[in-house]
Amino acid sequence: MQASQQQIKEKTMKNKPNNNNEMKAEFDFDYSKAKPNRFADIDKEKVVLYPIDEDVAKVFQNADEVNNALRSIINAIPKKKGRKRVSKT
Repeated sequence: MQASQQQIKEKTMKNKPNNNNEMKAEFDFDYSKAKPNRFADIDKEKVVLYPIDEDVAKVFQNADEVNNALRSIINAIPKKKGRKRVSKT
C-alpha cells in the first residue's frame, strides 16, 4: 500500500523532486512576478542594543524603565552649546 501511495503522490505533485544534486550554473529570475518585501517596514524605528551588566539589569523590569532612567540622567547633565535635550516623542 505504501508504494501505491508514493506513486499517487508523484503523479499529483506539481514539482517532481530533482534528484540531480548539482547546482545550476545560472538561475533565471522573472522580475515581473516579484513582490515587495512585506517585512521591510516592520522595523521603522532604529534600535540600538548595548549590553548591560547583570546587576544593573536586575534593577529594571523592562526597556522603558531603562530608557526613562537614562533620559533623566541625560537631561540632568548641564547643557552645552549645540546640544539638545533628549525627549521621548
